[in-house]
Amino acid sequence: MKKIICKVEYDTEASELISKRTVGNFGDPAGYEESLYKTEGGKFFLYTFGGAESKYAEESIKRMSAAKADEWLANA
Repeated sequence: MKKIICKVEYDTEASELISKRTVGNFGDPAGYEESLYKTEGGKFFLYTFGGAESKYAEESIKRMSAAKADEWLANA
């Protein structure tokens, strides 16, 4: 997935996957995935996607500061 936020392109295929968190089982309508990525330029973002009843019912990308990325990793 690609998304431009504040004139910066965030692309899951062109970035490094740092860590992934999965909640629920495949096909679970309340299940979801969160994946932390780092761009070539050193920017972090969270890719999210889930079932229809999850908090991530739609595929999305959210940019993150390095501090927030560290916090996310510490809670993974």
